[in-house]
Amino acid sequence: MQIEERGSTHVYKVNRISKEEIDTMVERCVYEDPPFCNAACPLKLDTRTMLGAVAEGNLKKALQIYEKAAVFPLILSMGCEAPCEEKCRLCEKGDGIAIRAVEAAVARFGPVSRQDSIFRTKKKKSVAILGSGLFPLFLAGEVEKKAYPLTVFCEQPDLDGFLRCETGFLDSDAFAQELKRLEEKDITFVFNCEFTEAFLEKQRTAFDVLCVSQEVLDGLAPGCAFDSDLMICRETCLVSCREKGVMAAAFGAKKAALTVDRLVQNLDPSSNRGKEGAVASRLYTDLSEASALSRTPVPEGGYTAQSAIEEAGRCIQCHCEECMKSCSYLRHYRKFPGLLAKEIYNNTQIIMGDHQLNKPMNACSLCGQCTVVCPNGFDMAHVCHLARQNMVSTDKMPLAPHEFALLDMLFSNGDAFLSRPQPGFEKCRYVFFPGCQAAAIAPETVKAAYEDLCERLDGGVALMLGCCGAICDWAGRIELEAQTTEFLARELSKLGDPVIIAGCPTCKKELQEHHALQVRGIWDVLLKIGLPEEAHGLDRPVALHDSCGARGDAHTQQAIRKLAQQLGCDLVETPYAQDRSPCCGYGGLSAYANREVAKEMTEQCLARSEAPYLSYCMACRDRFARQGRESRHVLELVYGTDAGTPPDISEKRYNRLTLKKELLQEIWQEEPMESKLDFQLEYTPQARESMDERMILTDDVVAVLTDYRLTKEAVLDEENNLLIARKRIGNATFWVKFTKTGENSYLVHSAYSHRMQVVRRNG
Repeated sequence: MQIEERGSTHVYKVNRISKEEIDTMVERCVYEDPPFCNAACPLKLDTRTMLGAVAEGNLKKALQIYEKAAVFPLILSMGCEAPCEEKCRLCEKGDGIAIRAVEAAVARFGPVSRQDSIFRTKKKKSVAILGSGLFPLFLAGEVEKKAYPLTVFCEQPDLDGFLRCETGFLDSDAFAQELKRLEEKDITFVFNCEFTEAFLEKQRTAFDVLCVSQEVLDGLAPGCAFDSDLMICRETCLVSCREKGVMAAAFGAKKAALTVDRLVQNLDPSSNRGKEGAVASRLYTDLSEASALSRTPVPEGGYTAQSAIEEAGRCIQCHCEECMKSCSYLRHYRKFPGLLAKEIYNNTQIIMGDHQLNKPMNACSLCGQCTVVCPNGFDMAHVCHLARQNMVSTDKMPLAPHEFALLDMLFSNGDAFLSRPQPGFEKCRYVFFPGCQAAAIAPETVKAAYEDLCERLDGGVALMLGCCGAICDWAGRIELEAQTTEFLARELSKLGDPVIIAGCPTCKKELQEHHALQVRGIWDVLLKIGLPEEAHGLDRPVALHDSCGARGDAHTQQAIRKLAQQLGCDLVETPYAQDRSPCCGYGGLSAYANREVAKEMTEQCLARSEAPYLSYCMACRDRFARQGRESRHVLELVYGTDAGTPPDISEKRYNRLTLKKELLQEIWQEEPMESKLDFQLEYTPQARESMDERMILTDDVVAVLTDYRLTKEAVLDEENNLLIARKRIGNATFWVKFTKTGENSYLVHSAYSHRMQVVRRNG
């Protein structure tokens, strides 16, 4: 058996996912949406990060964050209307964070960073501001921050008078701090100005951009040339702010400063300004773990630094991380689904090559848990599945990640395949389809189940040992999946197109969705006909693990629970159960493409309970047992069997072949043809362990040693006194280190493989 390796230069234009589709999908991910407090602030203050810094006691960092939105922090914090507070999610369970009081403490107690203006490059265009009050004050700070040469004309006699205009809510200490901050800014002030139309005309010719307060405009004679909010004449403009209040003035100043920027660059000031002001947020936040629901009382003088730290510590740092909390795959790559989906799309549709995102797209288990836990139903499995199909279709998917699994599927539907009607029947009403993993891991359970169904069901029960095609579906091999569908359809037709009794939820799902066949779970059949006499539960509580193959199948999930109760099991319901259940690490071929991620998936499943695990998928049972946890399949309890120690990959193939042979002999009285080796092979425990880890079969080792016996070619490792032989099998070269223990016997010490081809050259 061999699957053709991909080409290295082929590029086909096959698009199985469009840019519009990926954009629509990415839009569902709200991870990057701002928290509601941030969204409510017109100034775009990063409230969440600021509160986080305060909670850590880092008031210096908090002030730096606050100063990005507030050029005069004390004025804003002490006079702001605080629209953010009513949007705090904690308001839904108790008191929202006292954000304004925390901001005031940050502004009052936060160490001010020295802003050295020596290295700032002054811009060439000059700006003038006419008027006094909150709007001109904030605008002066915003324009100065942009490094424009700035002159402020005001009616007051000095800087003290300019700052006092509309800032009467400041106490003496706050006023002194803000006066010092204003004095340190690189601004030229002209005092005792009388604003007339002639004065304005004079300044308009002296400066590139002219900004005028609403009060100055209102004081001019009606009908003058300066009675609009925004006037553009040559390279000058007039801006003003009609709305009253500290927040309105600060927000108006930010908009006006942006207008100044755009005019200086000869751009239309009304276009391409982005989303200004407060915005809507779709962010989802789980409030179940919110604990501190009562606000720290705000004294008359405001919070002390310590009180602000305590209050900020109540912030739950709103993030939508439902998928990250539940999915080991997303946590491993530390990327939220929206970003990862875009990167995978670029890898498949734009780069079209073997790049960094090949491994992540193949590591996803395609289990669909993210779709269930995401508030908006983001389907990362769909993205990865389509990406695999696209990479295969464009001949850009390396075969290596999935080759072993695909060859194993072909083995299940080839050498190990068995399809027979029940003795005495040509056509059958039912066919038992246990699944390839059940035959590989628990062959005695499969045999017992089939014999029981034959005995207690009328109309004949056929048996089909093979793979449902999930493996090629997961690998994105559309053509191979179509061939598998056709193959199974032919075999089922020979049996009279019976109702399929599936022993595996993934087989049930695959056969129903991709083959449109009539399928029932064996659990449903057992609930109807009753349990056999040997059925029994465990004498201690067991944690029930729901297979990801049963996601969305509430009927199967409940049937398994009912069956377990009839067995007498004391079930422990785990977190993330039923539709929210995580994948064991086998689904989507994760265990083949990325063992590290698959192991993390298994560990997450087992972290939910210390009890023994009960599953209804043999792959789950196997994964848990391999991690050292006591693990049983529900059919093992039904039929009193025990698969025991998890078999390695070679033993799994042996189990399938042995099961086929025994069934043919015992039920159909057929003697299968067997080929026997003419030499003996033994393996060290270390060899067996490494072969299983590296997915090297005993059949591969046998092929290498058979070739060695013919060619007598081997390399001698003198240091370890080992012979090393090799053979190219399919797309890989296999190497075996061994010693001869007799004339026709060998001991294998290790084996490894690589995809490099060794070519012998003569001469």
